[in-house]
This record gives sequence, C-alpha cells and structure tokens, in this order.
Amino acid sequence: MALLDSLGVPLPIVQAPMAGVSTPELAAAVSNAGALGSIAVAATGAAGAREMIARVRTLCPRPFNVNVFVHQPEQQNAAREKAWLSAMTPLFETYGARPPTALRPIYKSFIEDDEMLALLIDTAPAVVSFHFGLPDAGRISALKGAGCALLATATNLDEALAAKEAGIDAVVAQGWEAGGHRGVFDPDAPDGRLGTVALTRLLVQRCGLPVIAAGGIMDGQGIRAALDLGAIAAQLGTAFVACPESSADAAYREPLAGPAAMSTVMTSAISGRLARGLPNRFTQWGDSVGLPSPGYPMTYDAGKALIAAAKASGETGYAAQWAGQGAPLSRTMPAADLVACLAAELQSSD
Repeated sequence: MALLDSLGVPLPIVQAPMAGVSTPELAAAVSNAGALGSIAVAATGAAGAREMIARVRTLCPRPFNVNVFVHQPEQQNAAREKAWLSAMTPLFETYGARPPTALRPIYKSFIEDDEMLALLIDTAPAVVSFHFGLPDAGRISALKGAGCALLATATNLDEALAAKEAGIDAVVAQGWEAGGHRGVFDPDAPDGRLGTVALTRLLVQRCGLPVIAAGGIMDGQGIRAALDLGAIAAQLGTAFVACPESSADAAYREPLAGPAAMSTVMTSAISGRLARGLPNRFTQWGDSVGLPSPGYPMTYDAGKALIAAAKASGETGYAAQWAGQGAPLSRTMPAADLVACLAAELQSSD
C-alpha cells in the first residue's frame, strides 16, 4: 500500500479510466470519496486533455490518474480497408448512409504524441497510466521527473517484467474478465487469456512491482479477494458505468441492467483491437464478417461512422458498450455513494 499512501489515497480502489465513458465529474467524485479517480485522454488531443485535467482540478483537490494509449502505430493496408468497408456497406445503406471512402488512424499513440507529453509534464497529474504498451525511456523519465507516479496495464508476466525494467511504479493486472480494450502490448502475439485471480497472483509473486488487480471486480468482497491475493488495490471499471457521472447514455445503461450483462463478448470488429462488451448488432456482425480488420485505430474510424449513422436513425445496437464479466453485479448510484458502499463492504469482509 506504500504507493497509495505516498499518493494520499486512503482506499485501495481505482476507478478505471474507460475512454469515452469516464468524465472529469466521475473522476473527481471518486477521488473526493477517497479512492483514485481516472480520466482517459486517448480519444482527444493535448488541448482537450488540458481542459479535462483542469476540470477535474476545479472539482477535486485530490490525486487522480490520467490514462493514455501507447499502441504501436500500424501500417495501413489499402486492400484490407477496402474489403472491410465493402463488407460494411450494406449496414450503412440500411440507415441511409455510405461508409467512409478511406480510413484514418483517428487516435494518436502516446509513443508519437509530443504535445500530449508536454501537456502531462506541464500539468503533472499525480498518476499517469499506460494502456497497450510502454513509452520510451525518455518519456518515462520526463514524466517521473515531473513527479508523476506511473502505472501500466499488463496481461501477462512478460509485460509486467517489461514494465518493471522500464521504471514503472505499479502494474494493473488486467484479467480476461475485464471490460473494454484488452491491454496486450502485441495484439498479434498469442494471448494466454489469464483470468484476474491467476494473473494477479502470478504478478504478485514474480514481477517485483506493486500489483493492482482488474477484471470482474464489482464489490467490496471482490476487492478483499484481490487484496488477499497480494494486490495493493483493485481497479473497477464496469462498476462505475451506471453512475450518473459517467457519460454512458440510456441505450448503454439499459442493457447493462438487463439480460445482456450476463453474456459479455470479446470483439475486434468495432475498433480493430480485442475488447469486451455487451452483445449487440455490431458484435453479432463481427462474428460473421469473416475478414481481417484494418487494424487499430483505423477500424474504429469505420466503427464510429456506423455507430453515428445508425444512431441518427434511432438504432443504438451498434454502439461500443464495453463491460466486463462482472456486469450483472452493476449497481446504479452516485459515484461517491458507490465508493462508500465498496469501502463498507470491504471493511465488513475483513
């Protein structure tokens, strides 16, 4: 718990960053309640990130986490993109739209985003976290020099050991159960699909860094189990989606509270990276398309266009509704109340 103590975070609870769902209001409410709130800036540029960080600080004097994506930029494949867009054309036509004529890498990796690095050094949030990989030594050194504690997602021991070698302060052990994007460093490498329990215990024993358990944890009893495995904290994402401070719309909240939550699925059809979410029309189409995706984040360019076209016609079944396997345990309440509830459950499970 030394890391949390040094940050002044009394509760062993981290709210997952959740790009597109977390908000400054959510992060602030969580941090004000004694846990570590998080925002994700992967879907915005440095200017947008500055606004988000400033907003959290207006609402909250306490530490919070800023998350960036550190994916290796992929070479675009024109033939693959053409085939993918051709396969999507009937979906767009159903809603009176046409697919994009070309795809763009809509999210810039932190690996090559000097403006984001300069912003983070300037604003120096208490915690910066990395997903999909690790930045170079110079960026890590610069952030540590600014006083930022650094976290990195790891889905296996090799990734955790790489994080230790790079100078990361703690790893987030992301089990197969976790909602949202799978944080593997290399999406083309074999994935052992380790569950949260096995992965957490493995990293606690062998990686030599503090471990934050993530995946399927929804209540205080789950947090207690993670701590008993040797983790210093648990990271919860899906548990916070139903909070009013999140940006999840009604079309997301309704299936999260219904039968769909019982059968979350992995898909790469929406973004080009494997991610766990609620089953819907998009995930069903992805299961049947039978084509390699154009890669990340180019696939997301097409996915977001389809989501917007369908939504404009009143169809929300193509949305990216990320959720983990603990989704049926979701509870709807303000974030501060949820943190208090988690803390009380954790205390009662001692």
